[in-house]
Amino acid sequence: MSKRNSTFFDMQFITSCISTTLVLMLLGMVVFFVMTAHNLSVYVRENIACSVVLSDDMKEAEIITFQKNLDEEPFVKQTIYISKAQALKEQTEAMGTDPAEFLGYNPFTASIEIKLNSEYANTDSLQWIQEKLLSNKKVVEINYPEELMDSVNRNIRKISLFLLGLAGLLTFISFALINNTIRLGIYSKRFLIHTMKLVGASWSFIRRPFITRHIWIGILAAAVADTLLIGMAYLLVNYEPGLAEIITPSVMGAVMGAVFVFGVTITSLCAYFSINKYLRMKVSELYQI
Repeated sequence: MSKRNSTFFDMQFITSCISTTLVLMLLGMVVFFVMTAHNLSVYVRENIACSVVLSDDMKEAEIITFQKNLDEEPFVKQTIYISKAQALKEQTEAMGTDPAEFLGYNPFTASIEIKLNSEYANTDSLQWIQEKLLSNKKVVEINYPEELMDSVNRNIRKISLFLLGLAGLLTFISFALINNTIRLGIYSKRFLIHTMKLVGASWSFIRRPFITRHIWIGILAAAVADTLLIGMAYLLVNYEPGLAEIITPSVMGAVMGAVFVFGVTITSLCAYFSINKYLRMKVSELYQI
């Protein structure tokens, strides 16, 4: 290794990379939790089912046509047709006895179970959806868990506000920690900076190697942090495959991008402002700090 490279990748460089990596991992985990919380809220909302109870005189062909029309509606994510026979079978399995044996007929009606797109899974939207569906005379009633839906939406709003507040706080803490790490590193070079000023070097010439060095610190720290975060996400999905619907490639892409952009941006900006601080100082001031 050349003398220049050994100076560039010195122990201070390594320790700065490690401390920056740890802070970026903290930031990445915050972004991860915010993104997965959004996906979780979408997943929960889209799995709250509404039941469209159909009239007994609605023919099979009419039901199929009605279901196809529902599938084309913007508020519908998925529909499942449950025939009278299937409803009887499911209830018999759940109750352990066949109601038709006592009553002499199948008391259940055919229905279509609707899972809504997440943006429509609220009481206000369901009111006009209900009016729209009931305009069909063959639709008897619409059943949906209103209290559950309201409770889910309230809790999701509370959790979202909490996570956003936590994200803002931890972002500020991350900025402060990285800034202090960089300022300590440049502080040890303050006399070298002053010597370069004495020999006539321009401010931009003095800043260039410091900023380049810290950009590389940001890049390497972000790469290591992203690798560790991807490994953690892989272990979570491998442990619980159902999390694959929440920890999606788009989530991990956003996390990796946020970590990389924040890492490079914050290290270069902190280096720039820290160097300018010492460039403005007189030699007498360097001994006082």
